Amino acid sequence: MNTRMPSFSRRAVLRSASSAVAATTSLAACGRGAAPSSSGPPASTSAAPSGARSATATPSAPPGTSPRRFPGSPRQIEHGPRDGHGVALTFHGQGDPKLAGAVLSEAERSGARVTVLAVGTWLDEHPEMARRVLDGGHELGNHTMRHRAVCAMPPADAYAEITECAERLRRLTGGIGSWFRPSQARTATRLVTRMAQRAGYPHVLSYDVDSHDFEDPGPDAVRDAVLDRVRAGSVVSLHFGHGGTRAALPAILDGLHRRGLRPVTTTELMT
Repeated sequence: MNTRMPSFSRRAVLRSASSAVAATTSLAACGRGAAPSSSGPPASTSAAPSGARSATATPSAPPGTSPRRFPGSPRQIEHGPRDGHGVALTFHGQGDPKLAGAVLSEAERSGARVTVLAVGTWLDEHPEMARRVLDGGHELGNHTMRHRAVCAMPPADAYAEITECAERLRRLTGGIGSWFRPSQARTATRLVTRMAQRAGYPHVLSYDVDSHDFEDPGPDAVRDAVLDRVRAGSVVSLHFGHGGTRAALPAILDGLHRRGLRPVTTTELMT
């Protein structure tokens, strides 16, 4: 796979964005391995991708909406330091906003802070959720615009998925979000990682604990999937929009507390 960052013409990016809008949104789960793109880059020119400047401009971003660089950390982060007491509970942001709000409220009651990776179409439908996340002391990130298999998309389309969601976040919060996580992939390809960096995200956020809550196995199974694998520094993948996740959260938070582990935002985990 070609890992060089392709250049794009304005026409190529506009054409890819138009085709992305016409396609059907995928609702598949995110816990699958990244698939390499089988398509080569579009015809290249010396022009930068359309929208790159606006997506990365965050001069007045409030706390929690701008990415940070963590020197010495890999470009793709699966977990934080193992010698502390923090863990990061990360939620893929889409689904019923009332259920999402209930999850956030439960976390807040226990003093936990979480990271929400929002899907752009979800922000379009429920723009109030961006402020709800940040006002609760949590952090907000980018989970692509339409939740498609971004690592298997042609380069221009994949870049548009990242930057269009970044633009939604910028409009709503003043910044592009603290983190980028690829949709329908546990890890990003090298090309998608470089695209994310160009869009303004120094690191791609993966995870080392998969709750499999998107399969709706029941609250007990979600609880066990997390508590059987979590340890200091873990990044846990969870999802809004699933009743079993909401039901399992009190037991997860209690289990972490009993082990002396503290749920913090991913930025705090890495600091």
